[in-house]
Amino acid sequence: MEDRDFAQFIASVKKKTGIDLALYKEAQMKRRLTSLRQKRGFANFVSYFEGMNQDKELYYEFLDRMTINVSEFFRNAGRWEVLSQKILPRLLKEKSRLKCWSAACSTGEEPYTLALILSRLMSLRDINILATDIDEGAIAKAKLGVYAERSLHECPRELVKRYFFQEGTHYRLSDEIKNTIQFKQHNLLADPFDSQYDLIICRNVMIYFTEEAKHELYKKFSQALRPGGVLFVGSTEQIFQPQQYKLEAEDTFFYRKVL
Repeated sequence: MEDRDFAQFIASVKKKTGIDLALYKEAQMKRRLTSLRQKRGFANFVSYFEGMNQDKELYYEFLDRMTINVSEFFRNAGRWEVLSQKILPRLLKEKSRLKCWSAACSTGEEPYTLALILSRLMSLRDINILATDIDEGAIAKAKLGVYAERSLHECPRELVKRYFFQEGTHYRLSDEIKNTIQFKQHNLLADPFDSQYDLIICRNVMIYFTEEAKHELYKKFSQALRPGGVLFVGSTEQIFQPQQYKLEAEDTFFYRKVL
């Protein structure tokens, strides 16, 4: 009965959100959600799902708890300032419409941050960002575009007021920003890369890979950039010999493809 109850819950959640809990480690996920369900006073998962349908706060709490990925908007705000003030203006002088890729985008905060920055520089209808991750659950949450208040701590207030709608302790991103992003599942180590990108963002992911894998990925990222295009990496991921990948430092953690 208990297994059937949880299986029905998994099916109901997938139908409601697109998030497939079966993709996560079952014991770990079930333990986490059982704790949350019992804390909220529900005898089983079927009644818990009914409760989530009736109470948005229960629903958003569930989304937060089941999401293993942790990120936030404008993470390391100083680097986004460099992107906004220096990198993007240079790229937009060269091309009016940019081809951008947020690789290993987790639950969407990073590509949405890029879209919010670009909204200050160009028309929303001209923004088209590819965002990819290996985790289908993370992508499904990214597509929902609902975030806890803590995720917006670094986001400029005028952008929060313009593009987010508060719903209790959570914020829902406007469709006009969501529609600038195309989310897709993608395995960086196994799947092919497209080419002629103006900007590739891949931050705080390389730390999980071996040196050999990093070397291959930097080569592939460089090949995916157009001459003059930029790779934006995380604050612990400085490339010490960028020239071996036909890259040069344009600013700290920003690498330009050599012409």
